[in-house]
Formats: sequence, structure tokens, C-alpha cells
Amino acid sequence: MDEALLRSLTPGVLATLVRRGADFAAAEDAVQEALLQAVRVWPADPPRDAKGWLVTVAWHRFLDATRADAARRRREDLVDEEPAPGPAPAVDDTLQLYFLCAHPSLTPASAVALTLRAVGGLTTRQIAEAYLVPEATMAQRISRAKRTVSGVRFDQPGDVATVLRVLYLVFNEGYSGDVDLAAEAVRLTRQLAAAVDHPEAAGLLALMLLHHARRAARTASDGSLVPLAEQDRGRWDTALIAEGVGILQAALARDRLGEFQAQAAIAALHADAPTAEETDWVQIVEWYDELTRLTGNPVVRLNRAVAVGEADGPRAGLTALAAVDASLPRHAAVAAYLHERDGDLATAARLYAEAAHKAPNLAERDHLTRQAARLNARRCR
Repeated sequence: MDEALLRSLTPGVLATLVRRGADFAAAEDAVQEALLQAVRVWPADPPRDAKGWLVTVAWHRFLDATRADAARRRREDLVDEEPAPGPAPAVDDTLQLYFLCAHPSLTPASAVALTLRAVGGLTTRQIAEAYLVPEATMAQRISRAKRTVSGVRFDQPGDVATVLRVLYLVFNEGYSGDVDLAAEAVRLTRQLAAAVDHPEAAGLLALMLLHHARRAARTASDGSLVPLAEQDRGRWDTALIAEGVGILQAALARDRLGEFQAQAAIAALHADAPTAEETDWVQIVEWYDELTRLTGNPVVRLNRAVAVGEADGPRAGLTALAAVDASLPRHAAVAAYLHERDGDLATAARLYAEAAHKAPNLAERDHLTRQAARLNARRCR
């Protein structure tokens, strides 16, 4: 069974049901039942038209559920709307579905959470980590969002800013998490940037391309993480870097600065440095100051502390870090790095071990564990 195929078809099937009059929650349930049926049936009897098969089965599941609900006054009308048999049109509905989930009846935060869960394929745990909230809190938020849109007609798509936030979080999870969604996020952001006149859409696309350009160098042959300073810059995709820088320059020229453009500017400065030692950290700190002004995001202040440590020395970085909430994910890892730079190997080793215990994924945990072991070995010599 090709799980990647099922995952790629799911948004289009869901969008088809929504367009034909199904409310979102019921459509999502019907699609999930169709996917389970596909897992059972396809290995022995694969369909010629996978999407058409899923649309037909999901629609029948939806109709069955609708008929069982006596309160649904449009029951017979929905039966008349049943799609004709035959191949489904090869239309990519994914971006449209992102807009539909960003419904005006939802707050932006709830719309993002619902879309990440229903369309992006992220787990509740992954979404909670992205928002820095407990998993139970996020589960309640998603449930409330589903109840809010249950029975609502999806003829008022949400705004661009909410969709941009969803795509940004999907890319981040694909880039650094357990699920490979980065390439899909890039593809959809290209579509969005081409369809709307929005400088932040261009800024987000530039940011994704500049980060994606370094992806091949981020892991060693054994799967272990390679920090930015140690990456083989010859493996960076120079064509993607050039494209990202060009898109960013055009967006910045419009003088409507937003957080994605600022983040892309930081990524461009890293990409522009021939070596790690030649990185313009002073300018990177200035861009982090802009990001802090734009967002007030504590994670931005955490990353700024690293940049300050590179620009002005590790003790300046530790001073900046002291003003950041110590409960933030990766706070201990940043503190460990700055203490190591300052020569305090015992504290750094302890903090690396603490950071490893809190790491959000296996690759990061293994990297931090090796860092702690490396420093402990140096101390024992």
C-alpha cells in the first residue's frame, strides 16, 4: 500500500466533498473511512483511478451518515448531487482547501491548528510543540474548531495571512520534524505567491527556498545532524539560493517588511557567507532586532541570543539569554553552546544532556547526547 499516494490524494478528495455540500467535520470522517477501506481493498484490487475511487467511496460514506441523521433536511438534495461515475478531474485542490479551513468563523490560531491537523497531516502533539502549549490544550482547541465549523457552508475562504502561517508551520515540521512535508509546503507556497499580490507570500517562499537549499548538507551519511557551522557548503543548492535571494530582494524593495521577509534576510546572510567564520553576525543581530519588534516571539529572542554570542562573544550571548524564558524548547541547548564557547565545559556538558532529554525528535536528541559525551571526554583527558 502506497501511503504517500493516499496522503497526497486526501486533500483533493476532502475538497471535492466540501464543494459538493458536505460540512467539514462530516467530510473529514467520510474521507478517513474511505482511506481505511482503501488500505483493506487496494492491495488485492488496486483501482485504475485512485482519486475517483476515493471520491466515490467517501461520498457514499458521507451519504450513509447523512441518511442516518434525521435532522438533515437536505438529505434528498444531497443524494441528487452524487457525482457521476468515471475518472475524477486531475485538479490540485490542496491550496484551496487551506483557504477553506482558514474560515472567518474561526480565530486565526484555531484555523491554523485545524488546517495543520486535517490537511497538513500533523499530529496533535506536533502542533502543540509548534505553538508551545500542552498537547491536551491543543486537542481541545482543535475539537472546538471542528465544532465551530460543523454545518457551516465553506463559501467564505479565510485570509492570506492565516494560510501563510499554516504553510510556514508545515514547512518547519517537514524541515526539522518526523514527517517529510517541506517539499509540499514549498510547492503550495509557490502557487500562493503566484496567485496573490502579497509581499509576505514572496517572503515566505524566499525563506523556504533558502532553508531548503541547505537540506542535503544538514545530515551525515549515518543520519546524524550536522550543525550549520560544520556543513559542507559545497552541497548547498546554489540555484535555490539564487532564486530565494532574488525573490527576497524584490519583496524588500516594496518596503512592506514582515516577519517572513526578515527571517529570509537572516537565511540569505547565512547563505551568502563563503565560510561559517565569514558570516555577518552583526547584521544578523540587527535583523533579529527587527523580528523581535515585529513579532515579540520568545523563540526569536532565543535565536537572537545565539547571534549576539557570535557577534559580541559568548558572555554577551549569555546575558541576552538570561532575559529569555528558560522553559522554552531548545533553551538548554543554546545555553550549552554559549557556555562551551565561554570555556565552561562542565556546565555545557550538563546542559547538553538536559537538552537531549527534552529534544523534540530522535535526530536532535542523538546530536545533543553526542555533544554532551564529547565534552565529558575532553574533561577526562
